[in-house]
Amino acid sequence: MVRRPVAWVTAIVLFVEAVGIAWVNWLMGVVVDRQDMSLAGLDPDVMSTSSKVAGLVFGLYFALCGFTALRVGLRDRAPAGIGRILLISAAVVHALLGAFTVGLVGWGAFAFMMVVLGLIVLIFMTYDRLEATRPDAKPDAGPDAGPHEGPGSPGSAGGSGDGVLPPPPAPSVS
Repeated sequence: MVRRPVAWVTAIVLFVEAVGIAWVNWLMGVVVDRQDMSLAGLDPDVMSTSSKVAGLVFGLYFALCGFTALRVGLRDRAPAGIGRILLISAAVVHALLGAFTVGLVGWGAFAFMMVVLGLIVLIFMTYDRLEATRPDAKPDAGPDAGPHEGPGSPGSAGGSGDGVLPPPPAPSVS
C-alpha cells in the first residue's frame, strides 16, 4: 500500500521544514539584532525577539503537524479530531505560503510548498475514513452483508443511500 509511506514521507518533510523555519527565523532575528537598525521606528530588540519567537512557534507547529502525520503512518488510520484539523490547517498554510513564495523567493520554493501540500492532501485521499473506523468492513460485501454494509449502505460509494441526489429530470420540449 502507498498510504503508510506517504504519511512517513510527509512526517519527515514536515520535521525538516520545522527545523528549517525555526532556523531561518532565528537567523533573521540575530541579523536584525546585530545590525541595530530600526524599521519605521520599531525597536530593533522587539523585532529580533519577535522573529525568534515566531520561528519557534512555527517550528513547533510544523513539528506537531509532522508528529500527526507520523502517528497516521504508524497507526495506519486516517487522522481524526485535532490531528485532522492540524493537517488541514497545514495544507492551507502551505497553499498560502506557496502563493507568497513565488514572488518573494522564486519557483523552486513554490514547487517545494506545492509538493508538501500535495503530500498532506494525499494523506487525506489515501485514507478512507469509513474504512479506518471499521476494520472489519469488507470493501465488496455480498448478499449476506449486514444492515450497514454493502453497495446500498449509506457509507458506500454507490447505491441509493449514498446521500447524493439524482439529477433533475430533463425538461420536455413541447
